[in-house]
Amino acid sequence: MIRKFANDRRGNYALMTVLAMVPLMGALAIGIDYTEMTRERQNALNALDAAGIATAQQIVAGATDAEAKAYAKNFFEANLAHIDPANTTLAVTLPNNNAGGGTLKLCGTLTYKPYFLPTAKILLGGSSGDATTMAFNTCSEVRLKNTLEVSLVLDNSGSMTELGKGSNKVRFDLLKDAAKQLVDQLAGQAQLMKQVSKPVQFSLVPFAASVNVGSGNASAAWMDTTGISPIHHENFNWAGMNSTPYPTKYAQYIAGVWYAKGTGWDVTQKDLPLTRFSIYNQMKRVATATYVSQFKCTATYSNGSCKTWQSGYNYTYAGVAAWGGCVESRPYPDNILDTVPSSSTPATLFVPMFAPDETDLTDSNYPPRPANNNWMADGTPAASTSAQRQSFMPKYFADPGTTVTPGYGMNAGPNTSCSTTAITPLTDVSVAAGATAVKAAIDAMAASGATNVPEGMAWGWRTLSSTAPFTEGRAETERGNDKVLIVLTDGANTYYTPSSVTAQTYSGTNWNYGGNDMAGSKAIYSALGYIVPFSNVTYSYGRMFLGTSSNVTKTDYSNANYTKAMNEHFTTLCNNAKAANIMVMTIALDLDATNTAEKTQMDALKACSSDSRFSKDPTNPSKPMKLFWNSTGATLSNDFKAIGNELSNLRIVS
Repeated sequence: MIRKFANDRRGNYALMTVLAMVPLMGALAIGIDYTEMTRERQNALNALDAAGIATAQQIVAGATDAEAKAYAKNFFEANLAHIDPANTTLAVTLPNNNAGGGTLKLCGTLTYKPYFLPTAKILLGGSSGDATTMAFNTCSEVRLKNTLEVSLVLDNSGSMTELGKGSNKVRFDLLKDAAKQLVDQLAGQAQLMKQVSKPVQFSLVPFAASVNVGSGNASAAWMDTTGISPIHHENFNWAGMNSTPYPTKYAQYIAGVWYAKGTGWDVTQKDLPLTRFSIYNQMKRVATATYVSQFKCTATYSNGSCKTWQSGYNYTYAGVAAWGGCVESRPYPDNILDTVPSSSTPATLFVPMFAPDETDLTDSNYPPRPANNNWMADGTPAASTSAQRQSFMPKYFADPGTTVTPGYGMNAGPNTSCSTTAITPLTDVSVAAGATAVKAAIDAMAASGATNVPEGMAWGWRTLSSTAPFTEGRAETERGNDKVLIVLTDGANTYYTPSSVTAQTYSGTNWNYGGNDMAGSKAIYSALGYIVPFSNVTYSYGRMFLGTSSNVTKTDYSNANYTKAMNEHFTTLCNNAKAANIMVMTIALDLDATNTAEKTQMDALKACSSDSRFSKDPTNPSKPMKLFWNSTGATLSNDFKAIGNELSNLRIVS
């Protein structure tokens, strides 16, 4: 009987079917649950993304922290479709608490309760008590409007005082109005962004022949305070101030540094490095000479009694000049880079400008022309050539005498070619005080001097940087931040030969006939120094020609060749800045395309500009628009509005 039952195959199909139902039903249950779980999870993610975008828009419109969190929760739950909000949780991390660089982070948890999984567990040999819920976590990040760091690099040369084309106002006034309008436009948007620290910052870099970094930075670590830069002493002959003719007040070269030696120095200088700051600080003049009623004896009898009495004066002394804040251009390639200054690499340090006192001698022209910047007596150098007079150091430390003389301020004496107001570092314009400060700095600008666009642009880049000399910029790696250079000029790059400009009025008679170059410097002094400095053992020629191509003749000492050299520096600088992810916007103001030099500048400015991320070239819609504006006095205001709109587009929620 038992053997028969075992051999009977008639019920196998039903039995196999019953046995097969267990995995089949389990698979079906799991499939249904997986499909539903996936659907709910996607719905929750969609709701999370939508809530992020919507909440970000509320934040940039000025919602408070509490309002933003409540809005996010309500929006998320309203968009869950058929999911029960009780099965979800939402965590909101606001931008001001998130390390992601201005991002809103929403994290949601979905608790899924399976329909058939308990049954499947029973069919697979488990029990209904083993069934549990399933939880899924997901996050969504929304970048708010980009933070912006904008440097206004604005031409402050003398030509800015001319009338703007198509306008009855001078260019400088038009520029100030347009620049302040741009600050107001972006500040208004920034003031709504309560969730992001410093959403929009502006720096201001006025430039002419040089750039003023601020006299308060005299002792900054990035300044050359010990005279170790290879250009620091290029116009000074400290060796001529030795102990033989000047035993109490001489200079000694020790381990690459010139030191003040001898008993004649005051305690603020004795045994310390001799630098350009030393000259500013140690030069003295008679400020006042006050007659006193008492008498002094000028001659005595043999017995010692006074023979001749003479009324006397009391003298007060003051400095001849204080450093105005302008610095020289660093030697190539650091003049066109944002290289961090370091004393371990002396050429990267910044050197204060000091325009040497030039020769007292006049040339043989008729009428005889004085030197461009003859602001003190030459003294008595061992030799009397004009080059030696110009580099003669004892004259700066001589007895001031008894004659009352005036001090020299900006763009005069040793501060010649330092005509601009100081840089305004990056300043948060989302607060009223910051916006007011930037606009006040714009109003304070003064137009005078030549045009050195590459020097201005290089300093604009440095104000955007997170590293010294100005460190207010956000880290270059920070997400959601744009660094923007806006460069405006109304003329070609200029550097002048001595005879092509009038001399300083104090340089002597006939100053308005131009200056002489009896010292052979080949240029008036400015940020690039002299084209042929007194002593240049480091470079084969002046800094003007360093890094330039064969198209620039190194022995051509003409204004046109100087412009060519500066243009090459400008082009390389533009490429360097854009390679460092700096967005460059350029404006040519009232430049004339029929003038060769100005046309060259226009072309260089356009080539320097970045491509727009949003706007297409109206003449070729397949290409992005270049961020270059060919402006006139009549269009400048509208062009700045267009710049503001372009910058506003950078800050959309994404």
